[in-house]
Amino acid sequence: MEDEVLLCKHGSPVTFRADSRSGKSCFCSILPAASLLCILFVIVSAYISSSDYKEDSSSFWKVTNNLQTLKYKCKNQDKPYGSEPLPRGIVAKTSNLEMQPLWHAKKKPSFKLLEKKGANSSSSLFAVAVGIKQKDLVSKMVKKFLSSGFVVMLFHYDGIVDQWKEFQWNDQVIHISAVNQTKWWFAKRFLHPDIVAEYSYIFLWDEDLGVDNFHPQRYVSIVQKEGLEISQPALDYSKSEVHHQITVRLRGSVAHRRTYKSSNNGKGCHDSSTAPPCTGWIEVMAPVFSRAAWRCVWYMIQVGVLTYFYCPASWNSTQIAIFLFA
Repeated sequence: MEDEVLLCKHGSPVTFRADSRSGKSCFCSILPAASLLCILFVIVSAYISSSDYKEDSSSFWKVTNNLQTLKYKCKNQDKPYGSEPLPRGIVAKTSNLEMQPLWHAKKKPSFKLLEKKGANSSSSLFAVAVGIKQKDLVSKMVKKFLSSGFVVMLFHYDGIVDQWKEFQWNDQVIHISAVNQTKWWFAKRFLHPDIVAEYSYIFLWDEDLGVDNFHPQRYVSIVQKEGLEISQPALDYSKSEVHHQITVRLRGSVAHRRTYKSSNNGKGCHDSSTAPPCTGWIEVMAPVFSRAAWRCVWYMIQVGVLTYFYCPASWNSTQIAIFLFA
């Protein structure tokens, strides 16, 4: 007669059969080994499951952290460097040169200014390096640009500021003083593109220019119409010292973008010329820059180095011109 014994291994029945004589001894010898195997399997399974869970959990948090970092970067990608922790509503990327009174009571300007509303040049800046020896000529320039709605900034390269108080317009302009510095030195340090971003055009002139026949509003309107990025007023040959032919005023024209010069060696200037000195450049004594052009030029002004500008390749000779005024 046989006895039937059932053992459970991982939920599956295992059958052992023994006869009456050897059944008990067989069962007793197998049971401890089978029990030990079951216990080891349960322990190993539990350990593997725990390790997998920890690994999955760690991977999950890594992905979550990466997503949060990416979200933070995307959210702050348009913020200026250093302002990332600040609330978006209080971050101001740009500024302007408008003066604010210390007291609530505003002092009426002693010099009559053009109302900015409706003036073509109301959002433009006129900056000039000045010395007290040229004060009368500078005064004519300042009055003309102020009366045309410009913001005016004077760079005092001789360090003299107080003697300008004799002029009625003195309190309506911005004064910056540093001895023996050029206008490009001043411009690099005080006309950062983000500071002058509000102004459509930047006039950066020398102090010894006559403006009797110059009209700022008309100039700006022509610049806008012609779509020019960099320009300068033309010089009257009979009244000015001319160093380059392209800067000479041509009668019967509003603006010119090139000059013509015959030559026997093929180095003259003609309609097919595409580079200086025939086209595509201006002198730096009276340059006028658009907002976009100034952002490019400002980065090209090297500290302590005389700089020449050519920016960028996408601007062709049709976007750089000399202006003519009767």
